[in-house]
Amino acid sequence: MTAQETIDNVEKALDEIRPFLMNDGGNIKLLSIEDFIVKVQLQGACTGCSVNQMTLKNGVEATIKKYAPQIQEVINVA
Repeated sequence: MTAQETIDNVEKALDEIRPFLMNDGGNIKLLSIEDFIVKVQLQGACTGCSVNQMTLKNGVEATIKKYAPQIQEVINVA
């Protein structure tokens, strides 16, 4: 898989997740992908949400890995 295909697949995963985040007044932005680690920025209501780490690991990371299995981790960069 090329780097561009990985980016495209991660964006597809984020597009699947966004409606759920937007329902709660939040959003997510892809910052970068380096060494199979995806860096995102949670936005809006997600920044102060007490369960954002759970959402990040169980929702975002799981969905991204479904589209791009080579991804090892997803981290939030504030």
